[in-house]
Amino acid sequence: MPDFKALLNTELYRFLQTEPRLGKRILLLGLGGSYAYGTHNENSDIDFRGITLNLPSDLLGLTEFEQYEDTRTDTVIYSFNKMVKLLLECNPNTCEILGLEEDQYLMLTPLGRELLENRAIFLSKRAAKSFGGYAGAQLRRLQNAIARDSMPQKEREQHILRSVRNALEDFQRRYASFEKGSIRLYIDQAEHPGLETEIFVDADYRHLPLRDYERMWAAMHNVVKDYDKLGKRNRKKDDNHLNKHAMHLIRLFMMAIDILERGEIRTRRTEEHDLLVRIRTGGFQREDKTFSPEFYDLLADYETRLERAARESILPDNPDMERVETFVESINRRALEV
Repeated sequence: MPDFKALLNTELYRFLQTEPRLGKRILLLGLGGSYAYGTHNENSDIDFRGITLNLPSDLLGLTEFEQYEDTRTDTVIYSFNKMVKLLLECNPNTCEILGLEEDQYLMLTPLGRELLENRAIFLSKRAAKSFGGYAGAQLRRLQNAIARDSMPQKEREQHILRSVRNALEDFQRRYASFEKGSIRLYIDQAEHPGLETEIFVDADYRHLPLRDYERMWAAMHNVVKDYDKLGKRNRKKDDNHLNKHAMHLIRLFMMAIDILERGEIRTRRTEEHDLLVRIRTGGFQREDKTFSPEFYDLLADYETRLERAARESILPDNPDMERVETFVESINRRALEV
């Protein structure tokens, strides 16, 4: 296991101390990715995730700040206000930052500790849709990767279309109602050489925010891009990614069930470690690289458990916004003094 705290003191991570928005404003910094989940191996990347206080100019002036990213070290640090908005939606990537075990936090201030002690106020039944949406995206990646190798081109194109529509539905759920126009996706005779059929789009929008359009385009582009890698595959690398998608699919269900049944965020999957590692190392893959019926039985069981947990959850339908606003105001008042 790497010495993470020693790593933070190297020149590579000096930005944590020198960046004006970081330094003493960091509330907490912890492990991300496979080291956070407990599923790491000798080839695992090191990811750090954290939260930093907004500057007074963000709170009282005209500056805006959502997150700081350092691509060299794969470090992402969210602003406190941005983090709150994501937590209110039970966003999986940010919930897990508040569900680490004590030894997985490398920096933790008193205000950071206060945030951890109040994490339950952000949890609600929204977790079912949020985690379910992310799990659905992982499942589509899994299906897409298998389809790339096993389907004839014409059937594969139909599968792409379904995936794009699913991606659009996910976008619509999170970002827009599409009331400002229309979009039609359909399959027709191909115009590109080498294809029999391909997807076409008819779109008509008026006064659509550019950011909404960019997100919608990105959702479609990412699905189609997977298929464009045909013939350019690194088989061993792609098989590893395939198993990694399968593992994260099941892990997301595990975390969602914890939140809904217990009101707890539990990022390190100690009890389920062996199962998750078995999935990641290909224990459910067959020789033709498809997944065994045992894996799909496991998936169906977790889907059923999530549906039941959502129905019977101890959590409220939505967060208590009065409590949330009181807490956020308390933190931000003290942020002005840092």
